[in-house]
Amino acid sequence: MKIAIIGYGKMGHEVEKAALARQHEVVVTIDNAEEWKERLDQLKQADVAIDFSQPDQVVANIHRCFDLHIPIVVGTTAWQDHFEEIKARCLNEGQSLFHAPNFSIGMNIIFLINKQLAHFAEQYGYQLSMAETHHIHKLDKPSGTAVKLANDILAVNHDYDRWSIDAPAEHTLYINVTREGEVNGIHSVTAQSLADRITLSHEAFNRQGFAMGAIAAAEFLIGKTGCFDMGDLFGE
Repeated sequence: MKIAIIGYGKMGHEVEKAALARQHEVVVTIDNAEEWKERLDQLKQADVAIDFSQPDQVVANIHRCFDLHIPIVVGTTAWQDHFEEIKARCLNEGQSLFHAPNFSIGMNIIFLINKQLAHFAEQYGYQLSMAETHHIHKLDKPSGTAVKLANDILAVNHDYDRWSIDAPAEHTLYINVTREGEVNGIHSVTAQSLADRITLSHEAFNRQGFAMGAIAAAEFLIGKTGCFDMGDLFGE
């Protein structure tokens, strides 16, 4: 594939290394408004774009790629308020979008187990809570990964009707958020009863797993139209 990387920070560099390791070609990197103008011709050569930019930039980036009919894989989070708008354009125009709050294969296994844990927690009287820790540079609180874990719990466990990062409260799933150092990402879900405690946890050691997942998503997206996520990649 010929790949465009949008957002050329730490994740963008990891995506580049993963792409080259898979024998793909990076035809352009774009990291600011000027480069969108200067490198448009190179962008048009791309088979697919991979976005790990910033939350306030990603929606415009998606629209730019749609304008050029370039399939796009989005790893940036905290833009879901615009998802229905993006999805409508994607489906109406036959565009191609792959989005995920977390591209780590291990984390997506956790997503699957989390749904089962949430279901049985309600059935057998376990109280649920969550925690997530990331590096000090991460802008969104909680992380997109934590939001997905929480929303998946709310979808199957009727003991909770909302989640919050503020404080534990009745019928509220509490998410303890920490920002410190250069932590790549730690997420946990705890189910506790009077008898025992179950902890479901995932720790990312580096950014390689996210990058490889994004490349796998890009390979999956080629030749397809519509909105896809890791559930499609996993064959759910």
